[in-house]
Amino acid sequence: MKIDLIINDGQRNIDIEPGEMLLDTLRKIGLVSVKRGCDTGSCGICTVLFDGYPISSCSCYAAKAGGHNITTIEGVQKEALKIAEFLVGEGVEQCGYCSPGFALAIIGMTHELVDPTEEDIKHYLVGNLCRCSGYVGHLRAIKKYLGVKR
Repeated sequence: MKIDLIINDGQRNIDIEPGEMLLDTLRKIGLVSVKRGCDTGSCGICTVLFDGYPISSCSCYAAKAGGHNITTIEGVQKEALKIAEFLVGEGVEQCGYCSPGFALAIIGMTHELVDPTEEDIKHYLVGNLCRCSGYVGHLRAIKKYLGVKR
């Protein structure tokens, strides 16, 4: 069946299989920055923005995304590069596998939270896992990126 998606601000008509997950649809059309992790929606590796809000694309049927605005890291490159500078500055970039999901979650956070506290940030990112480094550096980088003083 065919669905219409708005991907990175471009209209796409895509042929999908019944039961196909958004993750698989995005990878099928060449958006390989959306990576497969746990396939249970708990690691954040496959995070995309769905109408501006972060979701796990491995847990979202592609058919449900029809007519919605889907943003991958390719659609927010300037903002993602700025976030990457903060992460690198805190020494948390190692393998980079989790980076697109983290960046998209951080971008989603900037649209949802006003003047977040450290606890707000931790709570918001609870579903994003990094196997290479501890989260202390991530938290420092995110706080600097967001301009959090406390």
